[in-house]
Amino acid sequence: MFGGSSLLKNRVKELRARFNLTQGDLAEKTGVTRQTIVSLEKGSYTPSLLLAMNIAEVFGEPIEQIFYKEDDAK
Repeated sequence: MFGGSSLLKNRVKELRARFNLTQGDLAEKTGVTRQTIVSLEKGSYTPSLLLAMNIAEVFGEPIEQIFYKEDDAK
């Protein structure tokens, strides 16, 4: 049922730009470091559920509209 590998993708960079927020602004609003936001946008960091919820709250969108799975077709 959950076989194969999936990658967690996100729209954080796109939404951050739409809201005119710097990485530092978003970090401050969500209680993490700017480096965490950088890593999240690059796809090298998987957020905790709490961080994902905080980000969703900042952007006023459901988590699943910001974070989504993408199959790793290798």
